Amino acid sequence: MKILGIDPGSVHTGYGIVGKGPNGSLVRVCDGAISPGPGLTVAERLFKVSEGLTEVIEAHKPDAVSIESVFFAKNVKSAIVLGQARGAALLTAARFGLPVFEYAPTAIKLAVTGYGQAAKEQVGKMVKLLLKDTEGFKKADASDALAIAICHIHHCGINAATGKARLAASSVPR
Repeated sequence: MKILGIDPGSVHTGYGIVGKGPNGSLVRVCDGAISPGPGLTVAERLFKVSEGLTEVIEAHKPDAVSIESVFFAKNVKSAIVLGQARGAALLTAARFGLPVFEYAPTAIKLAVTGYGQAAKEQVGKMVKLLLKDTEGFKKADASDALAIAICHIHHCGINAATGKARLAASSVPR
């Protein structure tokens, strides 16, 4: 079972794939960030995000996608741009017929650290511990994406590959 976690953003979209090892341990398959560049139009950046995710999906063939759900933001413009990046990621997953599961930021933090209000640094440290990481992550966005993938594995266990979600997950219709 391999889960692609996505931390969407129009400037940096983090991704990370986590699998389950033979003894039930969590294994990092890959991670990184897609950074289209600030000089592009919004449409061009969203296209680059979709292209990058397409490459990751084709190379690693995940069984499902997990993504952070929409949260309320004080800055309306930022929320709209974030929504557009999420849309590009959701569309890319749908193009491959992958089940998509959404988790609230507090659910992700709770699944990874045991505390729903954990700081970003605490989440990163726990991701490193859970994945027995000694190298570090390429980008902070990648660490967040790995946390989102770990959240889905913890919530769904062996049912993640079949698309049967429990708890905070919701499937995007195809």
